Amino acid sequence: MSLDDRLREHVREHKSGMLYDLMFAVVWVGIVAFLFDFVFVEAPTWVFYMFMLAGIPAYFGFFWSLELLEAQPE
Repeated sequence: MSLDDRLREHVREHKSGMLYDLMFAVVWVGIVAFLFDFVFVEAPTWVFYMFMLAGIPAYFGFFWSLELLEAQPE
């Protein structure tokens, strides 16, 4: 199986998950960029990068909480 075929198969299997990952990343970066352009204008650059890095645990926490919510019996 060629690399191209493996890539197509992977995208076909994980299409919705990849879309959710991309949407979360775009929204997170947009919110952080907005905050540092209009709210925290005087903040040092390292704080901006820390907010960007905080997106990693936020991502896993958000999707973990969705899994818990789906697993609850009605």
